[in-house]
Amino acid sequence: QVQLVESGGGLAQPGGSLRLSCAASGSSFSIYVIDWYRQAPGKQRDLVASITVGGNTNYADSVKGRFTISRDNAKNTVYLQMDSLKPEDTAVYYCNARISGSFYGSGYWGQGTQVTVSS
Repeated sequence: QVQLVESGGGLAQPGGSLRLSCAASGSSFSIYVIDWYRQAPGKQRDLVASITVGGNTNYADSVKGRFTISRDNAKNTVYLQMDSLKPEDTAVYYCNARISGSFYGSGYWGQGTQVTVSS
């Protein structure tokens, strides 16, 4: 069992930055793949970035070059550094912890953190 808590959301101006955190408690954090998703009002939840157990990363085309996902297993935390923010990045951001090889969207979810990009 893993409990996930996202934090770090808020209001940012276009071109600004935010860093989201996904803190885990419970079972061994280092065995989980961590995915960040986002969901804008009226839209489906989309995968933004992933980091594997070994630290390999993948990004959606829409955020590639602007967002960076990283993990600190000693702190049981995954980060999403978001730079050059755009209004279209506005959404609720969720992290998901799943066993390597399992389907995207399976596993454990956090409660989400709101990110609003507006001038």
